[in-house]
Amino acid sequence: MNKSSLSVPLDSSPLPLDDSSDRVSPVILWHKKTRMAAVESKRAKLWGGRFVGSTDPVMEAFNASISYDKKMWKEDIQGSVAYAKALLKANLLTETECNNLITGLEEVEKEWEAGTFSIQPGDEDIHTANERRLKEIVGEVGGKIHTGRSRNDQVAVDMKLWLRGHLVDISSHLVNFIQVLLERAENEKEILMPGYTHLQRAQPIRWSHWLLSHVWPAVHDLERLTGLYLRVNVCPLGSGALAGNPFNIDRQSLAEDLGFEEATENSLQAVSDRDFVVEYLFWASLLSSHLSRLAEDLILYSTSEFGFVKLHDAYATGSSLMPQKKNPDSLELVRGKAGTLTGNLCGFMMVMKGLPSTYNKDLQEDKLKLFETAEVLAGVLQVMAGTVQTLKVNADACRRALSEEMLSTDVAYYLVKKGMPFRSAHEKAGEVVKLSESLHCSFSSLPLSELVKISPLFTEDISSVWNFEHSVEQYQADGGTALKSVNNQITRARKFLTNFSLA
Repeated sequence: MNKSSLSVPLDSSPLPLDDSSDRVSPVILWHKKTRMAAVESKRAKLWGGRFVGSTDPVMEAFNASISYDKKMWKEDIQGSVAYAKALLKANLLTETECNNLITGLEEVEKEWEAGTFSIQPGDEDIHTANERRLKEIVGEVGGKIHTGRSRNDQVAVDMKLWLRGHLVDISSHLVNFIQVLLERAENEKEILMPGYTHLQRAQPIRWSHWLLSHVWPAVHDLERLTGLYLRVNVCPLGSGALAGNPFNIDRQSLAEDLGFEEATENSLQAVSDRDFVVEYLFWASLLSSHLSRLAEDLILYSTSEFGFVKLHDAYATGSSLMPQKKNPDSLELVRGKAGTLTGNLCGFMMVMKGLPSTYNKDLQEDKLKLFETAEVLAGVLQVMAGTVQTLKVNADACRRALSEEMLSTDVAYYLVKKGMPFRSAHEKAGEVVKLSESLHCSFSSLPLSELVKISPLFTEDISSVWNFEHSVEQYQADGGTALKSVNNQITRARKFLTNFSLA
């Protein structure tokens, strides 16, 4: 008989548990260990009073979330300490009981910090584990910590506390990434390069202007993060399972103790609300897509065909077969992780879309997506900052990639400045391109006598157009690639960072 074919007798007659004989069946021993583990598990449960028998071991494992929600151990203890104080204010605990509970919770915290906390078979989640250990330390008074509280509002506040701290951490990584881009833009303003549309050379721009084109989406991501933080910073604790708290808990005071701006308005909504998780997953997905686009540009620019940049060895890898290869793995991983994060968003949205009111166990999926996204995004931002900070830009290669046909629009602007309507000027500029191709010569080599045949507005001063510095400097308006505009962008972005704060 295979072990996999055995079923656990949930309510059957007792099996012989005396294993002193060396002839005891392995099947009986397996049943014994499973039954004993089930008994211990039932004792530790917060909800087992109305149940008869034990939970199927497969269901036990399927139901448990301790393997990943233990990440919130600190927040769970933080919420319990604040709730103990709220129970004291509501005259549901004596001062001695409250102090004992807080002292016990502090002991639990020390065990987690020291890495000595022992998770037991019945610890299906972090709330069960911490309360079980609290009771072991302080005795039966530990059971009072859950008065009027449900795991429904407990997990919601734990997640918000955890995410609130994460948002502060991730914002510092994003700020650092923006600063890296700004530092390069400040120091490399003189480098000119082609700007592209449809991956075709379009118009000359500054390298610094291209860098700044990736600064502003990140700045907007920080702005969006500020709004997200405000919505996360609302306390659901004190909502109970769904109907509220019957013990006159001062929820506003409880929220303040935990550093929240306010308490939630509706208990039904509070225990089922995961909009803040969805919003974070969306925010992370959008940010990762911005980083992915930057990665794509740099992957192209690092190829031999472009040669604009060279990645530092610390952010590249080689080939197991071709010794000459230097692969932009850091950037490719950033690009790939963007798909993973967007997948987490879509997956959890599908969990949320059809749920009935209040808490449903489907919501246990929230932490898997939240924690993975948070971990991946922190790594992506740090790798991206390091890659950009350490790469070398080849100013000569960028310059060599400029070609005079990229000045075609400038020819049209030249004619516009002499009074010709733009549509006509655009057509005339196209004729100049055709002339250059037919004569197999560059724009700057075109005879003035031939240009005059296209339009009498062409005079000797057309020679000033055949200049890439002149081209970029004509874009003086805000947001342009002229030096003045680039300097203004850097100043404004740095001012934003100086004034940025979540809390």
